[in-house]
Amino acid sequence: MASRTARRERALNVWPGYVDALATLLLSVVFLLTIFVVGQFFLSQEITGRDTVLDKLNRQIADLTDLLALERSNRRAQEEGAQNLRTTLLTAEADRDRLKAEVEAGAAAQGQTGALDKQLQAERGATSRALNQIDLLNQQISAMRRQLAALEDALAASETRDRESQARIADLGSRLNVALAQKVQELARYRSDFFGRLRQILGNRSDIRVVGDRFVLQSEVLFPAGSAALKAEAGPELDRIAGAILDLAKQIPADLPWVLRVDGHTDARPIASSQFPSNWSLSAARAIAVVQYLAGRGIPPQRLLAGAFGEFQPLDAGTTEESYARNRRIELKLTER
Repeated sequence: MASRTARRERALNVWPGYVDALATLLLSVVFLLTIFVVGQFFLSQEITGRDTVLDKLNRQIADLTDLLALERSNRRAQEEGAQNLRTTLLTAEADRDRLKAEVEAGAAAQGQTGALDKQLQAERGATSRALNQIDLLNQQISAMRRQLAALEDALAASETRDRESQARIADLGSRLNVALAQKVQELARYRSDFFGRLRQILGNRSDIRVVGDRFVLQSEVLFPAGSAALKAEAGPELDRIAGAILDLAKQIPADLPWVLRVDGHTDARPIASSQFPSNWSLSAARAIAVVQYLAGRGIPPQRLLAGAFGEFQPLDAGTTEESYARNRRIELKLTER
């Protein structure tokens, strides 16, 4: 009896240890959840700051583009002014040469007889006036040359500013490309998460698989042969897919321009009916049916895109029933808008 009583007491004393272990496990879970929440907060702050920098870069590029257009317009106006000054300068030099020739002709006439004295006086007056005009023209030519030199200096300065603006635009373009590449990488990460969740939800099935960056469902899973009406048993499969998309949409930043593209494909055998005059019509109707179903399950319509490829994008070029079955499919792809 004493040994039974001792064993009963030892069995009753085990519970405090279990309680301590459960409390420790609960504290560990709370600690991990706190770390996850803090990490999500800092990640959202980082993404917000990156978007602000991207908007600022876009505004700077627009300002620099306007400044470059203004500089080019000013440079063209200066070049036209310089050309006009050159033309005027050539005209003035021609007038000066003509007047010099007249002065020389008048001086040669001084050696003639007295009958030409009156004409000589007239020529002297004309020569004096021509000399005054030559002096005035020389002064105008000097002023034009100074203006031309100033315009050439202004053109050189404008070209220098143009080169600097081009360099700044190239630098901003490189930074913008880096920012866009980061956005693409973010979308690729969310696409990988999306495919991973779909694999967990739908399991390893031969009629649902991943091909490259697309999730492929065989048409027989969703539609009867030659029809675009969803089967009743297709609802649970599409509901699980819609749930995965909705969960993922909560994590993707609102400024990331993503869409879920739903593409319809058929096999190469032609179809001609009153409802579907071609395989394009059938593939389009099936893609639209899936998009409408997903929209009815709460996925925003602006995040959905329906595409139709008919028989022109086959996965298998064979002509067997297995090849035809592989080519009849619906593809889901998370991509940019």
